[in-house]
Amino acid sequence: MTDVRDTKTLTLDGALKVLNAAITEATRIGQPMCIAVVDTGGNLLAFGRMDGSKGLSVTSSINKARTSALSGVPTGGAHADVEIQVTLAHESRWTNLIGGLPIRVDGFILDAVAAGSGSGMQDLAVARAGAVAIPRADMYLDFKPMGAEDAGIIRGTTPQPTI
Repeated sequence: MTDVRDTKTLTLDGALKVLNAAITEATRIGQPMCIAVVDTGGNLLAFGRMDGSKGLSVTSSINKARTSALSGVPTGGAHADVEIQVTLAHESRWTNLIGGLPIRVDGFILDAVAAGSGSGMQDLAVARAGAVAIPRADMYLDFKPMGAEDAGIIRGTTPQPTI
């Protein structure tokens, strides 16, 4: 056993690459965003608020990034039945809103990126575009949102497939 473990993290240059790639995607889809990049402790490394983005998305995008960094999973994956309780238990710093993505490379969570101001799926697409700026970053393509933000989810019920 050892008292030290290997860790990896983005440099400021790496965080700025993530931020700029996310801004490029938000511009491409025509949706101004607030974009946050945080370290694995949830501390802000880089942030951008595009002209025309929502002021309330400043806090939510930082919380999305923080949640992803600390949990190691994309935001929006907790079931709607527990999201309010978990948010309260974490003093409103945890969120289940879609759009936060850990930046994982070769099994290491380096940091996290999140976007806010669009729909959940737009936010996730912009976060993925940011993460892809880091070679070999996991895009979490098998991620399935489960929160109240997702269409068709009603608390206490299971969504029925449409035919």
